[in-house]
Amino acid sequence: MKVYLVGGAVRDALLNYPVVEHDYVVVGSTPEEMQSLGYKQVGKDFPVFLHPKSKDEYALARKERKNGQGYTGFICDFDPTVTLEEDLYRRDLTINAIAQDENGQRVDPYHGQADIKSRLLRHIGPAFSEDPLRVLRVARFAARYQHLDFTIAPETLLLMKNMVASGELKTLTKERIWLEIEKCLKTNTLHLFLEVINSINALPDVLPILPSWSNLETQKVTRADQCVTTQEVAVEPDILQVCHFCLCLEACSPDDLKHIEQTLKIPSTFANSLRDFKLLNNFLNERNFSPENILAFFNLIDLWRRPERFNLLLEILKYTQCQQDITQTLQNCAIASQAVTAQQVIALGYQGAAIKLGLQTSRIAAIEKTLS
Repeated sequence: MKVYLVGGAVRDALLNYPVVEHDYVVVGSTPEEMQSLGYKQVGKDFPVFLHPKSKDEYALARKERKNGQGYTGFICDFDPTVTLEEDLYRRDLTINAIAQDENGQRVDPYHGQADIKSRLLRHIGPAFSEDPLRVLRVARFAARYQHLDFTIAPETLLLMKNMVASGELKTLTKERIWLEIEKCLKTNTLHLFLEVINSINALPDVLPILPSWSNLETQKVTRADQCVTTQEVAVEPDILQVCHFCLCLEACSPDDLKHIEQTLKIPSTFANSLRDFKLLNNFLNERNFSPENILAFFNLIDLWRRPERFNLLLEILKYTQCQQDITQTLQNCAIASQAVTAQQVIALGYQGAAIKLGLQTSRIAAIEKTLS
């Protein structure tokens, strides 16, 4: 039994990039032996185990054979005779197929270190085309490492285009597509990911609600990022993901937005925030910034029962716009209108159905006073 560090930890260490997690491959062992050593099995399709102390993942060396469509249509062979080289060969890119033993010695049968030096994302072999998920992974790596001048090897890019043309990406589940998108959101690279996806004509399969993606959108995201850097706006990591998502998909038409949850199985926070952000942009672009319109917007996003949605929208505005006066004005108007209570309106003489009208009138007055 021999244990090797593999994948992202080895790759990112060679790039002097932050190492997020450690994954290991175990050669010459069995599920029974791993369990006897205290490892807890978590994999269903193939044996993956958690270390009893570190909780890092340890997977038995395996080979894969295609027996169906999509990224789940594989038969795994994790016999103890499977070699390290065979396990590395089933991986997607050469830079992800480097292993390191406990003494720090690297095993690099597919020249991943050379491709790291050349800044190339190159597939290992023809089996790459058997897994459509790899198209998204390569696009994600290209986005993540663009600032390090990585590019996709021409032969790999051609293979990705052919896979898209064959319809292989249509077998991916919406949940799996969202997972890749979410990983891009964590590194603020969704706009770069979409550039690659669009260049290989995969946008209809990956994000059909977005009609197109161009350098114009990339420039908008870049300007917003510069705005944040200049103004030192503090944004929590999870909120940052929502902000980046909304800005990247700002080009969606209003009709497209109602289909977003069916298009991608995304958390409601992302879907609602995108709707609110788009709705506000429409108000700012199409109407006067009047007390009546501001109150109409507050009613549409249900400020009164869901103030947390408005607070998240404020964070998005801080991240995506350089005009901070708009954000502050909306916040002040929201505070003023929220201070108006039904009890105050009743005290003014409104009764029954007229209380709603009284609330509207008093809130407009509060907003008007704030604006003046």
